[in-house]
Amino acid sequence: MKALQLVEANRLEYTEVPEPSFGDEDVLIQVKACGICGSDVHGLDGSTGRRQPPLIMGHEASGIIAGVGSGVSGWAEGDRVTFDSTIYCGHCRYCRQGRINLCEDRRVLGVSCDDYRREGAMAEYVAVPQHILYRLPETVGFEQGAMIEALSTAVHAVHRTSLHLNDTAVVVGAGVIGLLVVQVLRASGCGMIVAVDIDRSRLDLARELGADVVLQAGTQEIVSEVLTLTKGRGADCAFEVAGYPDTFKTAAAVLCKGAQLTLVGNLSTEVILPLQAVVTREISMNGSCASCGEYPACLDMIERGSINVDRLISASVPLAEGASWFARLVQSEPGLIKVSLKP
Repeated sequence: MKALQLVEANRLEYTEVPEPSFGDEDVLIQVKACGICGSDVHGLDGSTGRRQPPLIMGHEASGIIAGVGSGVSGWAEGDRVTFDSTIYCGHCRYCRQGRINLCEDRRVLGVSCDDYRREGAMAEYVAVPQHILYRLPETVGFEQGAMIEALSTAVHAVHRTSLHLNDTAVVVGAGVIGLLVVQVLRASGCGMIVAVDIDRSRLDLARELGADVVLQAGTQEIVSEVLTLTKGRGADCAFEVAGYPDTFKTAAAVLCKGAQLTLVGNLSTEVILPLQAVVTREISMNGSCASCGEYPACLDMIERGSINVDRLISASVPLAEGASWFARLVQSEPGLIKVSLKP
């Protein structure tokens, strides 16, 4: 089969590789769409340690079942599906608690690190266990199905946050996940949603998708603007969706007393914590990792039209052209948000 393979740091090749084998409890999926995640882009140069070549990346995908293992039930060839990016064991302490994203034997598709290697979906076929499958409604297209993983991350982050009707929320970072968080917050009944980013075009899109106020970092004083908007009190919650020290600092500083800070981005391994402010203002901090069973809700929201993922797909291109589109994402080409690859 053909695949887009990371053969060495910063070098992708569209090449022939063996078709994946699959076990008794697995299915073989003919991939119809696979999104390029920001973690794939940032892992391209080897700096994250989670894309060690040779590797087929890709964990945001959908397709058609092309083969089923002897122990598979409820699924058949021809079924339209998407699947979780996380392969969990189902037996450990965390899985028994329903916290599958914290599984002690967690594996992520398209990731190769010191602990494990799991080939991903930037290929004609990918093999996955049946217990991470979700059926695509007939009205949900393959490209939309490939967006479920990103949407589930946004929904999980909002679930991790105790929202109240009419809360003021600040979303720092208007990339794919941040723009989805904006939409989920709007669907959750937030009173005022403020989006913060350095990119004016992304802020314009954030406003289109539900943000009430957009603030451009570097040209506006974010903290004072938020204080003005909230009559000096500060925001009830903030979502840090970029993962840099400066964006963390901003997200923590815009909060009112007793507020919540939910951390989603993690590009930087460490940030400076304003300890006194967190303690004396009783700020609650929530880490949010991937998703935890939110796929059905995400599929329902896309099917109903309450979440717009189509607006985030900048380009849908052949897998053979994947390397050039990775390069454009690395260069942060203006207006480019999500690229969907079609094997």
